[in-house]
Amino acid sequence: QVQLVESGGGLVQAGGSLRLSCAASGRTFDTYNMGWFRQAPGKGREFLAAITWRGDSTEYADSVEGRFTIDKDNTQKKAYLQMNSLKPEDTAVYYCAASGGPSRLIVAAAPYDYWGQGTQVTVSS
Repeated sequence: QVQLVESGGGLVQAGGSLRLSCAASGRTFDTYNMGWFRQAPGKGREFLAAITWRGDSTEYADSVEGRFTIDKDNTQKKAYLQMNSLKPEDTAVYYCAASGGPSRLIVAAAPYDYWGQGTQVTVSS
């Protein structure tokens, strides 16, 4: 069982940066593949980034490629999403997710077993 808690959201001006953290409980965090998603009002949950549990591979949505970076620190039991060059359209609730099983990149929401409660990111123009 893994519990995830996101932090680091807030209000930022366009062009600014934020670093989201996802803290995990449980002893087997180092064997969980991680992902970040977001959901804007009136829209579905959108994949942003994924990292394998080994941390040796990442994948990004086109909308954030080159601006966002996903990372995972197994010793700290944390995953991170560094967000640069933020735009007003990045405004959403951001969620981290964890999935066990083989080391792999997961870009769909359904395979993730655990989700955090979300953290709000608001980008002003």
